[in-house]
Amino acid sequence: MLKVDSSIVSVDWLYDNIHADNLIILDATIQKVGTKGDGKKEKQQIQNAVFFDLKNIFLDTQGKYPNTIPSERYFEKEVQQLGINNDSCIIVYDNLGVYSAPRAWWLFKTFGFTNIAVLNGGLTAWEEAGYEVEPKKERKLSVGNFASNFNKSKVSNTEEVLKASHHKKVIIDARSKGRFNATQPEPRKDLRGGHIPHSKSLPYTELQTKGKMKSKAELQKIFSEINPKKEEMIFSCGSGITACILALGAEISKNTNYSVYDGSWTEWASRLELPIEK
Repeated sequence: MLKVDSSIVSVDWLYDNIHADNLIILDATIQKVGTKGDGKKEKQQIQNAVFFDLKNIFLDTQGKYPNTIPSERYFEKEVQQLGINNDSCIIVYDNLGVYSAPRAWWLFKTFGFTNIAVLNGGLTAWEEAGYEVEPKKERKLSVGNFASNFNKSKVSNTEEVLKASHHKKVIIDARSKGRFNATQPEPRKDLRGGHIPHSKSLPYTELQTKGKMKSKAELQKIFSEINPKKEEMIFSCGSGITACILALGAEISKNTNYSVYDGSWTEWASRLELPIEK
């Protein structure tokens, strides 16, 4: 049975293991906030990939804010519908290098599944290596036996973040420095600009080079500088997507004491009673 020993794998690793019986490849592509999609890439996928719909299925469909986490029972049922079993090995990718795939990876980790990794460089790196793609198509698998085991410690809510802010705990924001400092507008109309008081800025792009995650040593240096005491970290972003890139970087660098702020800046800035800094 195929297993991963890291939270990230290369395209060469995937190519070498693509015929493993328990392998499931998930395409977790979403459109980047504030951009138009690349029509060509949206029509291609890695062979036998299954679409993991972050925007319409794998979220709280009744949630007030975008991308918030679904219930344990709902997640389990929808994952089973994708043909995923407890002994599956999941590799997840997107078509923007490493952008939305970490959100899918984090969801599985949060619901107790560990045999999963992100494809470094995603579809772009796969194609650049000369590996085969196919037109996007639905792949229907038999219902799987995936069973979830929710790990609450990987998720923080607004009240917990507010408490952490009051106590000057380590809250790290993945948005651009312009959004963090309110010198550029939020892509979501009418949302307040700025950041959570006492939070630190670490744009997710600083963890990457040309659409791939930096090396373990480079990531360890980044996290040791922003969190020298190795305290518990809370990752935030616009709506919970790119915060998971920070989570992935932390895992690669062997910093596992973290959680993701589920509502992120969209919830914080929408709740006018909450303080902001600029």
